[in-house]
Amino acid sequence: MARPNILFVVFDQMRADCLFGALGETVALPNLRAFMADSVAFANHVSVTSPCGPARASLLTGQYAMNHRSVRNGTPLPIDKPNLATELRRGGVMPLLYGYTDTAADPRHHAADDPILTSYEQVMNGFVEALELRFDDSRAWRGHLAAMGYDVPAGNDLYVPVGDRPDAPALYQAKHSDTAFLTDRLLEDLPTRGDGWCAHVTFIRPHPPFVAPEPFNSLADPEKMPAPAGGEGELFAASHPFNEHAMAHRQPRDMVCGFPELTPSPETTSMLRALYMGLVAELDYHFGRIVEHLKSSGQYEDTLIVVTSDHGELLGDHGCWGKMNYLDAAFRVPLMIRVPGGRPARVDQPTESVDVMPTILDWLGQDCPDTVDGHSLLSLTRGEAPHGWRDYSVSELDFGDPVSPTAAQQQLGLSSQDCGVAILRTAKHSLVHFNGGLPSILFDHEGAGEARNIVADSGADAIRLAMLEWLLTHRMRHVEGRFSRTMITPNGVIRGQY
Repeated sequence: MARPNILFVVFDQMRADCLFGALGETVALPNLRAFMADSVAFANHVSVTSPCGPARASLLTGQYAMNHRSVRNGTPLPIDKPNLATELRRGGVMPLLYGYTDTAADPRHHAADDPILTSYEQVMNGFVEALELRFDDSRAWRGHLAAMGYDVPAGNDLYVPVGDRPDAPALYQAKHSDTAFLTDRLLEDLPTRGDGWCAHVTFIRPHPPFVAPEPFNSLADPEKMPAPAGGEGELFAASHPFNEHAMAHRQPRDMVCGFPELTPSPETTSMLRALYMGLVAELDYHFGRIVEHLKSSGQYEDTLIVVTSDHGELLGDHGCWGKMNYLDAAFRVPLMIRVPGGRPARVDQPTESVDVMPTILDWLGQDCPDTVDGHSLLSLTRGEAPHGWRDYSVSELDFGDPVSPTAAQQQLGLSSQDCGVAILRTAKHSLVHFNGGLPSILFDHEGAGEARNIVADSGADAIRLAMLEWLLTHRMRHVEGRFSRTMITPNGVIRGQY
């Protein structure tokens, strides 16, 4: 019997409500919605960290950021951290990478002048780079554009639209976009692979700069965009010392190229939201091409398909943009898993990005290394709630920089080691805990939610203390576990199960 295939798709910066909310109702997404109806959809799923490099480190190692410690784009990931690729290879599976992992290389294993140490856009240990397609180093795609006859500008000028508005079309046609290019190369390559292929496919979009080719640049109607949570953020900046810096970190002008004078306004927010959803619609089209290939080639029923995103996007919520924030929109992402022979379902239990790696290994019948913090979701895909499944989720964020201190770090008077944020979410409350002496934030989901910090309210101290104890317990339980269940005994090395 032929070994089944694995298709692991990751979109970049796609928030959950593109599929599970009002934002997703603004454009037709027939292929993603059809797949969601044919899979197990996890409606309460979060990334455990941000931005791209740390998020992918957690996704692929199954570890919280507090354990892998690759907490910033550019922070090295130790090469000996077990990850999805290294574990798949132990099981005889070749993990092919179409795209990127944004992994900063371990400097202990390279000469000081090795060029690999000049960019964090490297490939995680164990993956075979079937297609080089990175954000800054996008030579393959740029070369393709040149071969198609485009005069390819250098740097980010490639993303300046052809027109006097940010929602003008990109200079390249839809059939030549980075999304189309990746999909074309994947579909050209897969037929050359035998049974049992494993493809980790990582799309750059809808990550900014927000620029889309025709017709996707005008597919979504700005007037139909739901208003951002918290309006334009009038009250947000004053509600906590961190918030002013969170708002300043990214502005509307930073989400596009070529419009440095773009100012915040309701009209600007709606326009950029529409552009973002146009990019999501483009992803939907090309994801549909991949699914159609699997069906037409008779592989759909023999392929484990996992679709998710590395982290979210604020998209104007509370006047904030990007993902360097503690708000939910920065962490809530879609997750859909189709297990061959499985039944479609919706799962509302809290799940985390660290659960994806052990799920894939579990499906293959492989044990997870003790370093893994997450848990397999297979039982949840079968409608079985495992005993003791978590009723909370945790995410982390590091907003510091030890080499070039961030504006927030400088203005708040913090060292890079004092710039950690931990977010604990339960059904009723979210606690945002800062180190460095910044005050905590507490939200009541049954009240005003993220619109109001209740930490100073009567009775809030008891809630905050209980959640801090919860967070400490979580941290103690999940501290680096490489040998935590391994014992040296008179009978040799034994790995415990308890």
